[in-house]
Amino acid sequence: MKRFVLYVLSIMTAVALAGCATFMNNEIHVSPEKANPNASKVKYPASIRIAGYVDGRNVGNPRKIGISEERVLGLSVPEIILDQDVTDVVTSSLRRRLDDAGIQVLEKDDAGAMFELSGVVKELRYDVKTRDHISIKLETTLKEIATGKVVWSGEVEQKDERFAGVSGNSKGDIADYLKQQVGIVTSKTTEAIDSVLVATRPDLFNLTPGAKLIPGVKVFVTPEAAASVQPAVVPVPAPALSAADDSRQAASANGVLVLTTVPTRAKVYVDGVYFGMSPLNVEVEPGVHAVVAKLKGYKSASEKVSIRKAEKTELELTLEH
Repeated sequence: MKRFVLYVLSIMTAVALAGCATFMNNEIHVSPEKANPNASKVKYPASIRIAGYVDGRNVGNPRKIGISEERVLGLSVPEIILDQDVTDVVTSSLRRRLDDAGIQVLEKDDAGAMFELSGVVKELRYDVKTRDHISIKLETTLKEIATGKVVWSGEVEQKDERFAGVSGNSKGDIADYLKQQVGIVTSKTTEAIDSVLVATRPDLFNLTPGAKLIPGVKVFVTPEAAASVQPAVVPVPAPALSAADDSRQAASANGVLVLTTVPTRAKVYVDGVYFGMSPLNVEVEPGVHAVVAKLKGYKSASEKVSIRKAEKTELELTLEH
């Protein structure tokens, strides 16, 4: 009898463990994004701590993102569930994008941060039907910690679909496609934040002020300084030098290179040395210099320019796809 009881218990334990294993196997793992080799190596004084996002979807399970009506290799249940909360996926992606932009990303309780970022995941849904359908809506708010003032608030919405192919989906396919689409949303969010910070706090970036409309971003709040700046039509013209700047320039042994690119935010190299991201206004020694602009997804643009002592030289480079 005792042996029979132990046998039954062992079977029940095996079934329970198999159930746990099946549940774990059905979870979708979205791996962290790798560092972008083309990202800026320069870290600007601007620093942001991410307070975190809240899940505003009202779906009950913070890891559930959708339903599969088609066969998915590796899934034995119709629900599409992540192995982490959707807010963690979004935060991880945004952290990578901000870091790539050269902004210092600090821990959420770091008192040394200048700005704090928070938001709401209003929608994040992935359904597998004849085609894969994905819908993401992310609201983000950036505030200045010292004053508590909202610097920027906006919403990014992304909808897309794809045909998985005759062989169908696997869990890895779903994870990769989800990571790509979340990356689009966090890239637009980062670009909007970066643009408004550059426009209102150029001292933190060593860049010429400028602001532009980001496709897919619906802006709710923007500071008065940014509101007075018209959406940029590239190339962004460099600001005129003040009388004080002219005086300092005349006294300098160097010249000034004023560089704009189409599109903006390209990495600029002068004689092989990285100087920053366009638009750029920098002192350069007199003489002939090789200027190169690089931007991911575009062909590099280069030109030789002659810089004269105590004079301003303007240069515009256009990068082609």
